Amino acid sequence: MSDGPPTVLVVAVALIDADGRVLIAQRPEGKQLAGLWEFPGGKVEAGERPEAALIRELKEELDIDVNEACLAPFVFTSHAYDSFHLLMPLYLCRRWSGVVRNREHAALKWVRPDRLADYPMPPADEPLVAWLRDLL
Repeated sequence: MSDGPPTVLVVAVALIDADGRVLIAQRPEGKQLAGLWEFPGGKVEAGERPEAALIRELKEELDIDVNEACLAPFVFTSHAYDSFHLLMPLYLCRRWSGVVRNREHAALKWVRPDRLADYPMPPADEPLVAWLRDLL
């Protein structure tokens, strides 16, 4: 047994539009890592399945409805921050209902995969950019 920092499970999604662009969201003022760009998603609550957490977060943050069948597990990242260890699976999603609306972030932006590296991201999100660029 380790007495290291706790592991936190966070789910994220690369929403991909019809033009092959990926949605990124800017963290708002007052939050850790404010101003950095990230993939939408959030913490998985105790007893919650990752897919259910992602569906809930997308409704809260972006006002869209996602069917679990439209979430494709893609890759994950594992990153040690000072006070916790982050484990974050990234899903791909090309279909959802509703129009993406910003409800929680400082800004939203649709970005071509080869331009994602132009946006400063939290250390845990950075490795995901290369995977998306290579896939898309």
